[in-house]
Amino acid sequence: MHRPTILDIAKAAGVSKGAVSYALNGRPGVSVETRARILGIAEELGWIPSSAARALSSDRAEAVGLIAVRDPELVATEPYFMRMVAGLERTLSQRGVALLLTVVSDPTVELDLYRRWWGGRRIDGMLLFDMRVTDPRPAWLRKSGAPAVIIGAQRRYPGISCTRVNYQDTMSRAVNHLLELGHRRLARVSGPRTLEHVVRRERSFTEITRTLLGEEQPQVETDYTAARGVAATRALLATEPAPTAIIYDNDVMAAASVAALGSEGVRVPADLAVLAWDDSPLCQLVHPAVTAFTHDIMDEASRAAELLLTRIETGTALDRFLDAPRLTVRASTDWTR
Repeated sequence: MHRPTILDIAKAAGVSKGAVSYALNGRPGVSVETRARILGIAEELGWIPSSAARALSSDRAEAVGLIAVRDPELVATEPYFMRMVAGLERTLSQRGVALLLTVVSDPTVELDLYRRWWGGRRIDGMLLFDMRVTDPRPAWLRKSGAPAVIIGAQRRYPGISCTRVNYQDTMSRAVNHLLELGHRRLARVSGPRTLEHVVRRERSFTEITRTLLGEEQPQVETDYTAARGVAATRALLATEPAPTAIIYDNDVMAAASVAALGSEGVRVPADLAVLAWDDSPLCQLVHPAVTAFTHDIMDEASRAAELLLTRIETGTALDRFLDAPRLTVRASTDWTR
């Protein structure tokens, strides 16, 4: 058994390969009757057009690219990334577009890989996330003209389409929630400061706590992994005075810290309140369940995929603003929940 080809269809229909090509591609050159007969035989044989041949004839690869610069441990444990991929696939698969996905640990190889994908016509466009403070990708995209969408952009990127969320008041809501519960010594466990959104959160936390508490509150940088998050928590609790509430930049670090502290005799939230930036099933599976900012990651990713397909097809697409996340209060900050 082999995959049927245009030659197989031509033999079965008793016509030339050229006639089959005309019929399959909807081009003139064959009669209505012959076209119908060829299409019927193609369907009977289970013929499917080659993606490589389509790319050569239509200049489309029918694929988009996504490169994640991630620690392998984080990829294996972080719900955010997998839900984002699921949301992208939900839209792309419906449109018959493949997602070319790879994970690298070194950000210096990311741009070179995008260049090779685009230059080799392996993708029609690309999705980007986790924009860095010093990031060469936007300049290359503008120069190359490659269609792209930035997922969850913190600001406008001229010439590049983005999905955007207004996070300006999110940190304020987190801090005020903790202050309303009586906390006056706060801390934050962050992701890498190379990321633009991490730096913006850091500035926001600093400004808000200085204004409301009269002094800067401690912040510890990590790599987003559970191990580093727990280590940062232990280090903060060893300081004097120790924080009574900690805001974590992701769900993995928050949930891991709640689990670890419980076995070490630290009571959550009586001794330490815990709040996570991104909600996920992890936040609900630990005890006590973790207060977190809830937003539909799959839907947001699905919209980003739609935006990229529009950009590929039309050459332009306006930024899409997404709903702000809502604070879901659970027992890790409020024991009455």
